[in-house]
Amino acid sequence: MSWELLNIIGTIAFAMSGAIVAMEEKYDLFGVWLLALTTAFGGGAIRNLLIGVPVSALWEQEDLFLVAVLVALLIFMLPQLFLPHWGKWGVLADALGLSAFAIQGALMAAERGLPISATISAAVLTGVGGGVIRDLLAGRKPLVLHKEIYAMWAVMAAIVVDHFELSDPLQLFTLLGLITTLRMLSYYYEWNLPARRLGGE
Repeated sequence: MSWELLNIIGTIAFAMSGAIVAMEEKYDLFGVWLLALTTAFGGGAIRNLLIGVPVSALWEQEDLFLVAVLVALLIFMLPQLFLPHWGKWGVLADALGLSAFAIQGALMAAERGLPISATISAAVLTGVGGGVIRDLLAGRKPLVLHKEIYAMWAVMAAIVVDHFELSDPLQLFTLLGLITTLRMLSYYYEWNLPARRLGGE
């Protein structure tokens, strides 16, 4: 049940994110669906390659694909219900997607007995991979590479999952709430990792 809920939360949140970015870029319905699906499933596909899970395992998530398609269609058909409020609620949806997928990726690697480096990589790729693909398809600089603390929260989720060997649903959803809250705080208070620019800019 915990695994399925994490999947559903992450899929809905990232499908919304992808669809709305596509709408902001004035993409057609196909473009909205493409960005919704790649945001929701792109990170998982990359993670599967990394940890040795057949990429074809994604096709076993037919119900989640349908959920993502319906979420994107709803946003496309009723933008007035979503776009005016996206600035307020979008960060929450994105934070939930990051947290749910990062934890899911970490669990997937940990359950296979992989080392901490693989657990962290799986968490980061699952949590941010889809968003990076989304931003590249939208012609944007990926958020994770230049603004705010983002991927580091996925790293934290992986370390907690690996160190404490979390499996209890209450523990997992407590971690979900913690990572989501930290991500939102880093957004609102503009916490950033150090950055250097060449040429003294």
